[in-house]
Amino acid sequence: MKSLKIGNLKLKNPLLLSPMVDVTDLAYRLLCRKAGASLAYTEMLYSDAIIHENKKTQMLMKTIPEERPVGIQITGNSEEEFKKVIPYTKDFSLIDINCGCPSIKLIGNKAGSYLLNSPQKIGRMIEILKTSGKPVTAKIRLGFKSNNVLEVSKKIERAGADALTIHGRLAIHGRDVPADWNWVKKVKENIGIPLIGNGDIFTPQDAEKMLEIADGVMIARGAIGNPLIFSKILYYLKNEKIKEYSFKDNLKQFKRYLKLVRKYGLIDIGRIKYLGSNFFRGMEGASKLRMKLMSLKSFEEIEGFVEVIQ
Repeated sequence: MKSLKIGNLKLKNPLLLSPMVDVTDLAYRLLCRKAGASLAYTEMLYSDAIIHENKKTQMLMKTIPEERPVGIQITGNSEEEFKKVIPYTKDFSLIDINCGCPSIKLIGNKAGSYLLNSPQKIGRMIEILKTSGKPVTAKIRLGFKSNNVLEVSKKIERAGADALTIHGRLAIHGRDVPADWNWVKKVKENIGIPLIGNGDIFTPQDAEKMLEIADGVMIARGAIGNPLIFSKILYYLKNEKIKEYSFKDNLKQFKRYLKLVRKYGLIDIGRIKYLGSNFFRGMEGASKLRMKLMSLKSFEEIEGFVEVIQ
């Protein structure tokens, strides 16, 4: 199996956990790393929230040496803020710029996928972050309202980025529009830095197909409540066979997640309920389990409830 090199970081395999809001805290990153992901990222963080030391943002930036390499993903619109962010990234192995999130709030602040309208600005932000001495990457979509992915990709490469991740949709596209991997292939043919493909990767076979056209695979929705997807993909790539896991295996992962949440002081009831409901996917009586989980008020109640599920 091929490895993946991003700047001075040599990853054990080409499987990465995508930055995801309300998902990729320290506990979930550790879960996915143990299952086989070679790199994980914080969820997307605002540059101004980092600089102003927002308490929730600081909690989301919590990391430990054992999870390295680990990436921090940031977004924003101010080049000055990007300069000020650099000292806050010292505990991370690399810095990723989010130029792909389509949320209305981000677009209103001219951040996230809105940045795709300004390839020059993305380039300047990369140049600023490169002064940190760390590898710098960018995560983009095919464009904001129209496809300009080749222009943006070339600008990112020229600015000195160490790798690029492409999500194969426009910012205006919802999940009902299939990710267009043809553009991942076209960009790979036109740039010289490592390219990581993202979008609609739910099975080991999906990952294998993406690795035929890209250097790495970034998994997002396919890993929510399903950290063992990394184990399944690695097994398949090595043995060309599917390794099945039972619902009990996935339940064990949720229990482990809760223990990590408690250990590192990451209790966020809304996040835990969201993730937990995804862990129940496919289980017998999943809808009843979800309803019960959503009715619980405290972390202790959730722990007790999950402990007795058979």
